[in-house]
Amino acid sequence: MKKLFAVLGNPIGHSMSPAMHNDLFSLYNMDAVYLPFQVKEEDLKDAVNGLRAMGAVGFNVTIPHKSRIIPFLDEVDESAASIGAVNTVVNIDGKLTGYNTDGLGFLKGLNAIVPEIKEKRILVIGAGGAARAIYFTLAKENPIQIDIANRTVDNAISLIEECPYSASSRAFSMEEAGKLVGEYDLFIQTTMIGMSPNITETPLDLQNLSEQSVVCDIIYNPLETSFLHEASEKGATVQNGIDMFVYQGALAFEKWTGIFPDIQRMKENVLQQLGGK
Repeated sequence: MKKLFAVLGNPIGHSMSPAMHNDLFSLYNMDAVYLPFQVKEEDLKDAVNGLRAMGAVGFNVTIPHKSRIIPFLDEVDESAASIGAVNTVVNIDGKLTGYNTDGLGFLKGLNAIVPEIKEKRILVIGAGGAARAIYFTLAKENPIQIDIANRTVDNAISLIEECPYSASSRAFSMEEAGKLVGEYDLFIQTTMIGMSPNITETPLDLQNLSEQSVVCDIIYNPLETSFLHEASEKGATVQNGIDMFVYQGALAFEKWTGIFPDIQRMKENVLQQLGGK
């Protein structure tokens, strides 16, 4: 019988996960299908129970359900529980366990250009769900400094205080952080600022950016945000959100199948879906 996998979100039509995972099922000769389901908040519990009843092997969870799904699962792993969000669910004999592969997915993608972050001074831009997963994951790696810049400073302070790992961290407004740009080796932009269609917006003034810096933006549509373009113009090394998206998907695939898939093939699939840009 064909194995069922899925992704739950609202909206969901834009998701590139079905094409990416179905291509992997074909590559590894697996009799399986990955389907997108648009699920309203009030229907989430029924959707989860429906996938359980149908024997779905696993599924992904995307905006806006990553936190809301937790009460409907049987177990949540320690990392996902501390982050307070789940993006991957594994079904073993009807028991649903939630995981979060976003933070580790980002780190694995980052390691391709920054193999070691222990000696880095990092600025995370934003304090939402993605920032939380990334900040917790990087804090565990013991960087010299890992600060957070956010429009609402109180949210950045809360994120720092709730992290289970000890790290040297400060919270700043975007304006304050803009004056300290020269202090950092690594920048990680986690907000929706610069995402299509608002592609001219940037979150931070990069006037004093060092050309030795690495600047990441987890957005991948457009592939080069105005933020990354400006950083690149100043000579910095840049990375868009495709690596994080692909690696978090690869880690989910591994949890479901035991196979860590072909990353390069996954990247090419995503680029093709984005119009071959």
